[in-house]
Amino acid sequence: QLQLVESGGGLVPPGGSLRLSCAASGFTGRYYAIGWFRQAPGKEREGVSCISSIADGTNYADSVKGRFTIYRDNAKNTVYLQMNSLKPEDTAVYYCAAHSRVQSVCYITPESYNYWGQGTQVTVSS
Repeated sequence: QLQLVESGGGLVPPGGSLRLSCAASGFTGRYYAIGWFRQAPGKEREGVSCISSIADGTNYADSVKGRFTIYRDNAKNTVYLQMNSLKPEDTAVYYCAAHSRVQSVCYITPESYNYWGQGTQVTVSS
């Protein structure tokens, strides 16, 4: 069973940067896609970004385009979300999720994923 562990969250001032990590383990297959989602208090879970299981296709929510970058390190079984120019509205718990379908595209919709991590808190505040 695929297990996911997020790390890298914290408190950062507006305009700052953070890099989130999503480490995958326990996966016996070769390919998996990763999606990043976030949920702020009182709001629904929102798709942020994703990277496909093959060909490293990526997708971003309009609210983070140009500021966030997703990439993977296959040797470490880890997917990263580099977040720059952070805004207070980026404050949320960030989750990574995975599926093992072989696709060159990815979708940042929660129903596309069947494995989830526990989340890491990101707070953007002065």
